[in-house]
Amino acid sequence: MVRTVHHWIGGKTVEGTSGEFGPVTDPATGAVTTRVALASAEEVDAAVSAARAAFATWGLSSLSARTSVLFRYRALLDAHRDELAGLITAEHGKVHSDALGEVARGLEIVELACGITTQLKGELSTQVSAGVDVASIRQPLGVVAGITPFNFPAMVPMWMFPLAIACGNTFVLKPSEKDPSAAVLLAELAAEAGLPDGVLNVVHGDRVAVDALLSHPDVAAVSFVGSTPIARHVHATASANGKRVQALGGAKNHMLVLPDADLDAAADAAVSAAYGSAGERCMAISAVVAVGAIGDELVARIKDRAQKIKIGPGADPDSEMGPLITAAHRDRVASYVTGAAAQGAEVVLDGTGHTVEGFEDGHWIGISLLDRVSTDSDAYRDEIFGPVLVVLRADTYEEGVALMNASPYGNGTAIFTRDGGVARRFQLEIQAGMVGVNVPIPVPVGYHSFGGWKDSLFGDHHVYGNDGVRFYTRAKVVTTRWPDPADAPSGVDLGFPRNH
Repeated sequence: MVRTVHHWIGGKTVEGTSGEFGPVTDPATGAVTTRVALASAEEVDAAVSAARAAFATWGLSSLSARTSVLFRYRALLDAHRDELAGLITAEHGKVHSDALGEVARGLEIVELACGITTQLKGELSTQVSAGVDVASIRQPLGVVAGITPFNFPAMVPMWMFPLAIACGNTFVLKPSEKDPSAAVLLAELAAEAGLPDGVLNVVHGDRVAVDALLSHPDVAAVSFVGSTPIARHVHATASANGKRVQALGGAKNHMLVLPDADLDAAADAAVSAAYGSAGERCMAISAVVAVGAIGDELVARIKDRAQKIKIGPGADPDSEMGPLITAAHRDRVASYVTGAAAQGAEVVLDGTGHTVEGFEDGHWIGISLLDRVSTDSDAYRDEIFGPVLVVLRADTYEEGVALMNASPYGNGTAIFTRDGGVARRFQLEIQAGMVGVNVPIPVPVGYHSFGGWKDSLFGDHHVYGNDGVRFYTRAKVVTTRWPDPADAPSGVDLGFPRNH
């Protein structure tokens, strides 16, 4: 029987009333297992209204009250790791170990939120003038919203709402309608931890729900993670409606491999970073730039390792890579491989015909490796978001960096070398927001911030870390004078205040 996922508004399950539903499939079988209610603008308004009402008390609550809830929440999330991972595997398709890793990375931000007391400390200058003190404080914004992608249905929401509510805001989450169940469980566990009704709300939906959040007058800020075209739309629309926006877009992450690199380590890293989570992550390495004469040997080592990856259902503990999220996405990814040769690439591995015995209707695609790819080919220019790795050749370090910096994306990047001087130069010269040195997926830990450059980020703030705290709060400066009672009244003075 197909179950239905409803909204979570005001601390309880609220059945959808729009009459619109979206299908949720098991990517390993292709079968529709769930339907999700798609919110109307009126249902979005109900969630925002619940959040606005909750802000009246939550925004004034003590830091100790907020962190007490978050500490209990962290313990519940830890106890329900396997359940969360199981939902992710069932609806997204990634293998269980990868899903557990996603939950662990989300927990890092919950832990950061538990320590919010030190992050929200203000500043005080005393006696800036006779009897005058100046203090800087940070206060919550009000109702904030998060719009999150299908590829990390638990982690990316946890990158947003724990920090937002720790700062005193209330939150409306619009998760991907392709895999909505993890978000609902996150909200249910928050309620169990003692989070007051209305502080965290979950509404499911498509563009109708997104646009309703972007234009709602009571939403003060919007966080978004997704593709670049939608990130650009979110940023433009929400900004035009007077909202603060952080919109993280797509990527085409490059890995530069220099002739002095450990080729075994580089090949291991390229395979792990390109094909992990079936390539459905914005920090995947999707382009390797081989410098000098090492290209053929590097490609051979990548091919040898990639061919050994076991593809199967995410619930199978022997599987190393699962299916793609939908059949339509699988077909789109495959089209880049089938058209690569005509655009000059050498197809080293073609995974488009891959199937899994007993699961023939699943959204399967195998490992693909394209060598000698040109920068004007579709496989290079577009974010494929699947298990396709392209290899480009460069004669020198300078040529490789120039090629990488010409990309419109600037999310993450990596260099593999034994030369510390070149690595330091790379850190300064490369135009990307996150850099790895012999680290293929340089996702920052929770107390540093995550975000890219160029078409990979719209807005001034990165997500979580110090940037996250600044995004979810606004500064206020308070100037105070408490005259000494012994001082005689000085009378009216229309001159500029004297500081000396």
